[in-house]
Amino acid sequence: MTDSHQTLRPLADLPTGAHAVVQALHCAQGPEQAALVRRLGELGFIPGEPVQMLRRGPGGREPLAVQIGDTQFALRHAEAQCIQVEPV
Repeated sequence: MTDSHQTLRPLADLPTGAHAVVQALHCAQGPEQAALVRRLGELGFIPGEPVQMLRRGPGGREPLAVQIGDTQFALRHAEAQCIQVEPV
């Protein structure tokens, strides 16, 4: 039996082209982070949603282009770190 938490990773760690499913939103504690988690949820980053890492900015850095549903977003690395996903 495997622990599903072993396969969870931040969206920021997915390689380009990889597909995953959002499992949770979690950032460090604080009012700014709570607002960020709320904003990401409002954008559609909610548990069960499929997501794909499309591409990264120059040098493999920011911004991170991701697709969730039919919508593409450019995220900062810190934002993508708050989105826990399970690769598929």
